[in-house]
Amino acid sequence: MRLSGAEILIEALIEHDVKTVFGYPGGNVVDIYDALYKYSDRITHVLTAHEQGAVHAADGFARATGEVGVAFATSGPGATNMVTGIATAFLDSVPLVAITGNVPNDLIGRDSFQEIDITGISLPITKHNFLVHDVEDLYDTVKLAFKIAREGRPGPVLIDIPKDVQEKMCDFEPTGILPLSELPKATDEQIDKAAKMIRDSYRPYIYFGGGAAIAGIGREIEELADRIDAVTGCSMMGLSQIRTDSPRFLGMQGMHGHYASSAAQNKSDLILALGVRFSDRATGEVDRYALTARKIHLDCDFAEINKNVEVDLGIVCDLKDFLTRLLDRLDKQERPDWQRKIAELRKREANDMARIEGFLPKRVMEIISETITDDTRRVTDVGQHQMWAAQYLKLNQPRTWISSGGLGTMGFGLGAAIGAGYATGRRTVLITGDGSFGMNLNELATAVTYNIPVTIVLMNNGALGMVRQWQTLFCDKHYSGTDLSARKTDYVKLAEAFGCKGYSASNEEEFRKAFEEAYKTEGPTLIDLKIDKDAMVFPMLPPGGTFEQLMIERKDDEI
Repeated sequence: MRLSGAEILIEALIEHDVKTVFGYPGGNVVDIYDALYKYSDRITHVLTAHEQGAVHAADGFARATGEVGVAFATSGPGATNMVTGIATAFLDSVPLVAITGNVPNDLIGRDSFQEIDITGISLPITKHNFLVHDVEDLYDTVKLAFKIAREGRPGPVLIDIPKDVQEKMCDFEPTGILPLSELPKATDEQIDKAAKMIRDSYRPYIYFGGGAAIAGIGREIEELADRIDAVTGCSMMGLSQIRTDSPRFLGMQGMHGHYASSAAQNKSDLILALGVRFSDRATGEVDRYALTARKIHLDCDFAEINKNVEVDLGIVCDLKDFLTRLLDRLDKQERPDWQRKIAELRKREANDMARIEGFLPKRVMEIISETITDDTRRVTDVGQHQMWAAQYLKLNQPRTWISSGGLGTMGFGLGAAIGAGYATGRRTVLITGDGSFGMNLNELATAVTYNIPVTIVLMNNGALGMVRQWQTLFCDKHYSGTDLSARKTDYVKLAEAFGCKGYSASNEEEFRKAFEEAYKTEGPTLIDLKIDKDAMVFPMLPPGGTFEQLMIERKDDEI
């Protein structure tokens, strides 16, 4: 059959089981949107308020489901508005296909109206991108884009389609999606070497991150930890792979991680790292990172091995296959001395926390955890609220933690929560701050339009809290550019103006009542929760510091 390029695009998306796309139309995608209209019984378009919101929604959709997220935008500013969202997905290895229109081929390079070289701009933040000059190449390009986005280490792919390519007719015959290449398998020699290093260790620590979440190896990690009497900890991107109450799980480690988790890693003699990048927020001063530990690093991306931390054994492989075969080579081991040390670290952490009992942000996360179901997606923006959520939320199912880790994108949360809520049809909770929320609050219009089941917990301290914390601790309280108290925004009235239910709270009792009601209310809801601008996130590893410099609490003169 003969179809236009725009129709071929939609047929290709449907063939890849895409049922929902997020986007914003414009002149150079009008043909694509016309095709969407014709195929509206087979594919749904969610109109966001901004192209950045569309990409964040596609990102949240992908993280919540494991499927490829898809976003549309027109050329020029439409395409450039997608850049932050694409970069967010790239840094967190999220499978996403961004599709942009462009000016016709004969106008490319002439500074035409709304012309931009989006493939050039997005080159460093995509796994690959395509500028499709010929309609005959479009179908195969879409197929290849989905394959690239999904296989190996996932990530975003961009397809730029000039307007004339969308309009031209072409013979079309579907040929099926492209199979994914298999991940490399570790050799028997590599697995035997890793098994020997584990048997020879006294204080093993299993450290996992976003790659482990992508591989879905939570069960294997817990089985291995039991087998070798190890403890486990994770980067922020690894959260929700293991139940928070799992007896061997010490929680997130790193700059704002749990004391016991960071301390155990620092005192270990073997770190088995699964799908982590060893980022600066996790290691502190890299030359002083876990000096007593030998390190085994497993990742599906060869570029990560020895990139940030030199390791004793680096293996590029399928993580699930590796752990399955490794378990066959290991007998049950017991390390009572290591477990006694872990018990001491846990006790130290509990004592530290007891000194700040009644701390409202901690209680907020506990109340949320007590109220919501295990399958509720917890989405965050970026800042102090994100770290409190990472520290204190209970996470009991995979893919229930959605947060911007690598790029740290303020304004990510609402779009991502919309995508997650739309994908699952279940109540989603967004934890945000007044700084982050202000960046993309226009997406409240999207949440209301589509009746997205999202409850927004707006932790309002009248400040850019994380930067203010740094200014308090390291800049002699020079609060430059971080005071938001002059803003007179009434967030309850704002929510109501958009058409969603708003609540206000300023203490634990008010918050519990508001959250319990908001969580069971149909459609989007927002709670404006006032918190202390001087509340801080601890523990805290100073930037570029070492574990010995870990800050457990604020000194009186820093209040």
